[in-house]
Amino acid sequence: VQLQASGGGSVQAGDSLRLSCAARGRTFSSRAMGWFRQVPGQEREIVASISGSGASTHIADSVKGRFAISRDNAKSMVYLEMNGLKPEDTAVYYCAARKVVTTTTVAEGYAYWGQGTQVTVSS
Repeated sequence: VQLQASGGGSVQAGDSLRLSCAARGRTFSSRAMGWFRQVPGQEREIVASISGSGASTHIADSVKGRFAISRDNAKSMVYLEMNGLKPEDTAVYYCAARKVVTTTTVAEGYAYWGQGTQVTVSS
C-alpha cells in the first residue's frame, strides 16, 4: 500500500485546510485509516482515525470540534478537514493505513505510512 498525503501549507490562525491522502493498492475499504501529526522532538500523536467502512471515527480531544475525518472508498481517498486552526496545530501530518478494518489510536497499529505534509499555522 502506498500513501500520498497532500494539502498542507502555511496559514493564519483561524483558517482552514483540507488534507488529502491517496492510497494505491488493493482492498482500500478493508483498511482503517488514520491521520497523525508530529512536531520535532515529540512523539507522533493521533489526530483522527476512521474505520474501513467509514462508519466509525475517532477524533483526538485536542482537535475535537475543529477537525473531521472522512473517506471515499470509491476513490481510495481519506481526508482531514481542519477548521479553526491554531498555532499549536503546526506539525507534519501523516496518513497511515492499517491491515484491518477497525481503528486504533496507537501508531504501532498502522502498517503503512505516507510521506507527511507540513502544516504551519501562524498567529
